[in-house]
Order: sequence, then structure tokens, then C-alpha cells
Amino acid sequence: MLKNQPPPNANYQRIWQTVQAIPYSKVACYGQIADLAGLPGKARLVGKALGKIPDNGWKGKNVPWHRVINSQGKISFPVDSELFAKQRNLLQDEQVVIIGCRIKLKDFQWQPDLGELLFKLAY
Repeated sequence: MLKNQPPPNANYQRIWQTVQAIPYSKVACYGQIADLAGLPGKARLVGKALGKIPDNGWKGKNVPWHRVINSQGKISFPVDSELFAKQRNLLQDEQVVIIGCRIKLKDFQWQPDLGELLFKLAY
């Protein structure tokens, strides 16, 4: 974290912890992360929190921000942007198939079961 920055708020921490639970080669939607973090209706807050991940990760751990996409199965960055290309490449490195800028949620969306969440999330 950069000096002179306030510590992240509790909602950001819940979001980051939830995103860390997304398995390799799976994706989740912003609203899904908000719901699982106990913040229903706060999909935009998820996007904001992902943009505020400290450079060294959260608690020194990687937060796989690239696994979060919009509810239409698309990457939310503009198609011609560097961040779009970076997210697309990271997902493709995990064997997530992207066809015409879209990910088939039926095939790649994370569907956690209650037991998985109880062990992975601390809230």
C-alpha cells in the first residue's frame, strides 16, 4: 500500500476476500461478488474496490481481479484498452474461452456451494 493512504474500508476487504475465493479458470460477475460479500446491490462498489487493490495485493496475497466480469459475460473495459487486453490474456492463460469478447457463463461461471463459502470466507 502506498504511504499516506488510508487503510481500505471493511467493504473493500470483504470484496477482495470474496474475489480471492474464485477458483482458477472460473469467473464471477460484479453483482455475484457483491451478493456473496454480503453487499447486495453494490456491483459498482465491487468495480471500485477492484480498482483500489494495493500494488502488493491484499494482505500480501494476489487478488485475481481479472476473474470478475459483467453480468453479460463480457470484460467491462473498452475493447481497445490495455486493461481489456491484460484481462483477456490473463483469462485465456487460465483456459477461459473468450469468443467475440464474451465468456460463456454457463461454462465458466463460478457456482460456489455453501460449504465452500463457509470455509473460505471469514464474514
